[in-house]
Amino acid sequence: MFKIGDYVIHGSNGACRVDRIGPLSGVSTTGEKEYYTLTTCYSNSTIYSPVDSTKVLLRPIMTKPEAEKLIAEMKDIPELGEIEEKRREQEYRDRMRTGDCKDLVRLLKTIQNRRKTRLAMGKKSTANDEKYFRMAEDGLFGELAISLGMSRDEVREYVLKNVDDI
Repeated sequence: MFKIGDYVIHGSNGACRVDRIGPLSGVSTTGEKEYYTLTTCYSNSTIYSPVDSTKVLLRPIMTKPEAEKLIAEMKDIPELGEIEEKRREQEYRDRMRTGDCKDLVRLLKTIQNRRKTRLAMGKKSTANDEKYFRMAEDGLFGELAISLGMSRDEVREYVLKNVDDI
């Protein structure tokens, strides 16, 4: 169970802070089910998530040593590999749902290399590639920013300086 003040990753909402734990105020429920009241770190939204829910990913944010280790390993994390065009968006969506930072790195590398290939062929990047690139970048850099005590822009620069292919 998380504590008030903890930072967590909540599904596709990304980094959130636990602001309250308890029954929803002003709502009559039987059994007084407990909820986490979460505030998203980058969009100032409030989320109410049942403490006992297993439907939505809810995990602790990585520690600073874990974040530093991930950045050091990024260059060795492989791409997703060849994805059939019809399955591309589903594969991207599945990787986003895992909440695994290594999956986000794989997704970023895959899309970046697709961009380069398409540009070499005189084509633009696809709208889906751009959409999922932004989502993966926001999720990854958002979590790293909190773990490292930096802004997302500072993290982006730090990662780009230390890793060639993201």
